[in-house]
Formats: sequence, structure tokens, C-alpha cells
Amino acid sequence: MKHEKNPISSTPLTRRRFMKTDAGAVVAASFLPAVTREAFALCEYSDADRTPLVYVCTPCGLDCDKLEFDKPGNCPGCGMPLIAKSVADSRPTVAILLFDRVEIIDFAGPWEVFGGAGYKVFTVSEKTDPIKAVYGQRILADYIFENSPRADVLLVPGGGVSGAVNNANVIRWVQNSAKNSTYVMSVCTGAFILAKAGLLDGLSATTVRHAIENLATAGRNIKPVHDKRYVDNGKIITTAGLSSGIDCAFYLVSKMKGLGTAQETALGLEYNWDPQSRFARAACADRYLPQFTGFEGETLSVGGDTERWNLQVMISKPASVAEIVELARKQLTSNTPHAGSPVEVITRHARSGEGSEIAWNFKDDENRRWNGEAAVHPADETGKFVMTLSLTRETAR
Repeated sequence: MKHEKNPISSTPLTRRRFMKTDAGAVVAASFLPAVTREAFALCEYSDADRTPLVYVCTPCGLDCDKLEFDKPGNCPGCGMPLIAKSVADSRPTVAILLFDRVEIIDFAGPWEVFGGAGYKVFTVSEKTDPIKAVYGQRILADYIFENSPRADVLLVPGGGVSGAVNNANVIRWVQNSAKNSTYVMSVCTGAFILAKAGLLDGLSATTVRHAIENLATAGRNIKPVHDKRYVDNGKIITTAGLSSGIDCAFYLVSKMKGLGTAQETALGLEYNWDPQSRFARAACADRYLPQFTGFEGETLSVGGDTERWNLQVMISKPASVAEIVELARKQLTSNTPHAGSPVEVITRHARSGEGSEIAWNFKDDENRRWNGEAAVHPADETGKFVMTLSLTRETAR
């Protein structure tokens, strides 16, 4: 057995270490992915050169990943099966583009999925300087553009992408890397980097909810999609915002390594993955509500689905029931997005006599009818008001 300095005895018990030792190791050995089973089937000498095979730990993120062994078996540090180094070196690779103001979850979420599925993941940036992520985190990339290796998957995250979109070096690297990759996946506003690189021309694509409509003009003949968590064009896959990248990473793992591998990875991460990906934030019913600017206050509750939306807010400005109702009425009439007909608004005094109510209806751009109601009442706290709003789509009779 070949050893580096063995730090295993001092390795802390992490969630991964717990999963991969003792009983967890027994279960893992019983349900190995195909690549691991094949590794065990290899003889101790390669047929090509009859040189001894070198075995390494299945990647687990611990220091035992650095050890090498001359026989198959289980790693003494984490309990994971040992695999031939040649097999480990042939696992799928993912290159993640990093740039200033990158969104952490856009790449960290998919990284966790790909890493859990046994992929080799590395990061690439334009320069050796630390990247400053969207919330101030500093990150050092593994490679720069000049020395980055080819990857099976190119992952382009989003965040504050204006600098990256207008950086010719970034766009050139994305174009060149995409040519050599099997799959290209964007997360959130990373779609605008792909669009600038010409990779979305003529395709359907999605991005974070508030930016979807802008995709149409970000390239040539791009069709924005609002009701999908991710859009698969074959090689090019775009996702909606933020956490959508996690679901798309599971989807891509299922596409490359099979549904079972993706499901096992999701269970290992204790993530409730929905292979049907039925939730799309941009398809929720509030896409038919204005932004309601000019109000000051706080949200008390908010939520719904594609058929209905409910909202309750505490308002401090405007400072009267009449002003609040009038401002809401004007914005409903003039700024309701995706309305396919004029918005009709009716204002009436609340039945309690201490506030006002409004009702409105319209047809959307798909000719579906919607009905809305809102009520404004003085709050218990002096000088503040509570507005309760609901919007519901009429069902076909």
C-alpha cells in the first residue's frame, strides 16, 4: 500500500464522513454505480502494459482523496470503495465560469449535485485574482482562460452579469469552450452570457423570472419561456433563476448517467428532487400583477400558484385609505402585465365602513379571464394600513 502522510485519524466527523463510514459504507458497496462496479472487475494489471494498477478513494472531499493504494477494497479513511485511478481520471468533468458578482447558489448548488454524482468539477476565471461574488465572498478559481482544460459540461452561472456580457475575453472563452463541450448549461442570468456568445440564437430559453422578457432581444430569434424550470435544446440547456440550477443539474446527471444515479444523488443530498420539474416561478399568477410602486411598508404574507395569488401587506405610505386605493387602481388599470384586454376596476366602500375595496377583471394574453379583489383597512398600529389582495383565474365551465 502506498501512502502519503495519513491524516485520517484527525479527520472530523462531517455529514459526508458519517454517510460513507460503517453502515453507510456497506449500503454504498451494495449499490455501486456501473463505473465503480467496472473498476472492481479490473484485474490488478492493465492488459496494455502489464503495469500495476493504482487505486484511489472514490472522491469524498476528505484528505483520503490524496492517498493511493496497490489493491482494491474499501478506503480505510471514509469507507468508500477504491477504484482504479484510470477510471477515476475518466469521470465526467464540469467547468464552471466565475466572474465578479457571480451568484453563489447558481454554481454552488449544481456543483454539489455534480460532485455528489462523481463528476470532477473545476472553476475557471479570466485572471488569477480572487473573484468577488454577489454577496462579497472571495473565491479563487482553479484555472484561468489560458490554461483551462476541456470539460464535458460547461456551466455558466448568473448574478451581476453585465461586466461578463461586455467582456470580449469572457465571451470568446465561452464560445471556444462550448465548441469542445458535450453540454452547455446556464443558470439564471447566465443565459445572457450565452446569448451574447451567439449560443441561444434560434433557440427557446429561460432565465430568472424578472429578466425573461429581455431574452428576446439578447440575441437573434430567441424564444423566451416562462413556464419551464429549465429548457433543454439538446446540447444547450438554460435554467430559470437561482435554485433552478440544482434541479437542472439533477436532470443533466440523469441524462448523462441515468435516472437512478440522479435519484441516488438527490437522496444522498437529502433533496426532494422532482424529475418532472413542475414548479416554475415565472409561471405563478403574480405575473399578472403590477409591480405596485410608490408604496412603503412590509409584506405580511405572500404566495400562490399558477391559478391564484394572495398577498397581504402593511402599508405606511400613502398615509390614507383613499390614497392607497387610488394608487393601486391606477397601476392595475395601466400597468397590469400580460393583459390581453382592458383592466376594468370597480371601487366601493368596505362593508365594515372603515376602509375601501376594489375589484377588477381582465383577460390575459392567452384569452383567460382573471378576477381580482383587494381591501384596505386601518391597522391596529396608528398611521398604518393593511391591504389584502387576491387574484384568481376563472376555470372553464
